[in-house]
Order: sequence, then structure tokens, then C-alpha cells
Amino acid sequence: MARFKVLYGFHAITARIRHNPLSIEEVLYDSTRRDRRMRDFLQAAHSFNVRLIGVDNERLYGLSGTKQHQGVVARATDFLPAISLTDLIDTLLEPALLLVLDRVTDPNNLGACLRVANAAGVQAVIAPRDHAAGLNSIATKVASGATETMPYITVTNLARSLHELKKAGIWVIGTTIDAPRSLYTTVLDGPIALIMGSEGGGIRRLTRETCDDLIHIPMMGSINSLNVSVASGICLFEAVRQRISTKKLIG
Repeated sequence: MARFKVLYGFHAITARIRHNPLSIEEVLYDSTRRDRRMRDFLQAAHSFNVRLIGVDNERLYGLSGTKQHQGVVARATDFLPAISLTDLIDTLLEPALLLVLDRVTDPNNLGACLRVANAAGVQAVIAPRDHAAGLNSIATKVASGATETMPYITVTNLARSLHELKKAGIWVIGTTIDAPRSLYTTVLDGPIALIMGSEGGGIRRLTRETCDDLIHIPMMGSINSLNVSVASGICLFEAVRQRISTKKLIG
């Protein structure tokens, strides 16, 4: 039996339609909206033969559970192929750039991390199966389509999975506020897995002990912590910057 998930918001639904229109069971939209954005969205969905149903705002709220649905809600089947950590390692074609989330339980933060990971060219986001946010409608909406192409791998034992990455030659780097080494003095142009913890608790002790290296983001103001998605973006794009520089030197 097919498993259905609820998507809402223009970005999330448009991304799914473009990548796999056959996975869309139906799109419900606010029949009172006549603005340009809604017309363009409906025209695009119609061009992919997506079933469209005009409903009232109350129905949309009941399906999505939020007032932030933007007037569009979809019922869709999961279609992103399941991928295991072993499969990921075996199919990497370029030096690994992986994002590991430890104790990130807020779906808003998960969605934002998936979005920034996608923008940075990350091959997969990895998280423990327990005590972590799931790919619900909130995470999907915030990710703005990134959940449709970014593998999100959940693992039973994070420490054991990190050891598996290390055996594959991937350097495991944790981020902690008290780490002696700075992000900007660390070489990040090789195969790496960056571990980000929650804003409040950081990464767990066992995760920390498993890391090959620990780094911190230099903070210049009175605030000593960042939202995990912001911190992820800073670290990932420093890695991207170094990789681009290395390619220019080689080329």
C-alpha cells in the first residue's frame, strides 16, 4: 500500500511536481485566490496532468495543520529512493561532503539544514533515527524542495555509523564551541563529514569522542551560539570555498 505524505507551500509542491509528477495524488488549492502566483502554479501543475481540486481555506488548514500553507496542499507518495549509509559510501563519485545532525529535533531546523546542504552540494544528510526530527510537512515546507533530491539517511547507532564513514576514508569533523581549532584554519577540501549539534546541547559526548577533529566557528560578538542551520551554512560553504580554490590551483 502506498504511503502518503502531506506537502504544502508553493516551493515544496512545485519541486515535487517537477521531479516526479506521478507521485502527486492530488493538489488542493484555495479556490478564492486569483493572483498571478496562484495562476502560474495551477498552470504549471496542469501541464503535468496533476489532479487539481479547489477548496476553501478551512479544508487546507485541516489537511496541513498550519496557516502557512500558502493556499496549496498536496497529497503525495514517498518517491525518493531509500538509501543506506553503505549504499551512499559505495556510490560516491566525488570527495564526500556530508552533513551529520546530532540531536536536531526541530523540524524547522531540519528543513533549513536540508536546504543549505542542497545549496552546498552535499551528497547526503545523516541523523540518528531516535531523538531527531523527521521529514514531516513542516520540514518539507521549510526545505523549499530540497527534500525531493537530498537523501536524508537515518541510522540506528550514530557512533557506529561515524566509524563506518571513517573506515571509508572520510574525515569526521565535529563542531563545538570549546574546540581549540578554528573552522578557518582547518583543511576541508578532502572527503569530510561535518557534524552539527543542537543549539542548546551541541553534539553528544560519544559523538564528540568519535570525531577525528573538533572545530569551532569564531564568534566576534556577545552571542556565543548560532542556529544550527546558520552554523551548517557557514561550515559547509567554507568547505565549498576551499574546494573551489583547490580546483583552480590544480587546473
